[in-house]
Amino acid sequence: MEYRRFGSKVVLRIDRGEEVVSTILQVCEKEQIRCASVLGIGAADHVEFGLYNVAQQHYNKTELNEPLEITSLAGSITQMDGKVYQHLHINVADENGAVHGGHLNSARISGTCEIVLDLIDGEVGRRKDWITGTGLNLFAFD
Repeated sequence: MEYRRFGSKVVLRIDRGEEVVSTILQVCEKEQIRCASVLGIGAADHVEFGLYNVAQQHYNKTELNEPLEITSLAGSITQMDGKVYQHLHINVADENGAVHGGHLNSARISGTCEIVLDLIDGEVGRRKDWITGTGLNLFAFD
């Protein structure tokens, strides 16, 4: 992994064999990033993602272990209980062009991954859904 900070942007390269979520966390902690948007592309050979079942308040997990093109990685960096909170989604395409995606749990890079963090001057927290009871961790602006 290597990155550079340019004002309110961080440009991050994640290398072969590295895991995406933990690498982004490492950069956020080192750079004291408290609020940002995340965009990325790349290639992976192992991805775990899920679809949230609101009725059961549970993520149904999917795991793929094959060559995959990361066609889109997007999300947000906020804070929850004083710690970095990542909410990331991923779309990946297999060798047949079939696209799979959902809430990103982990992804191991097979080639490279290019991430841009767009830093936001401010802080947004998270709190368990106190509005409708979905079990999700919602933006909290207090």
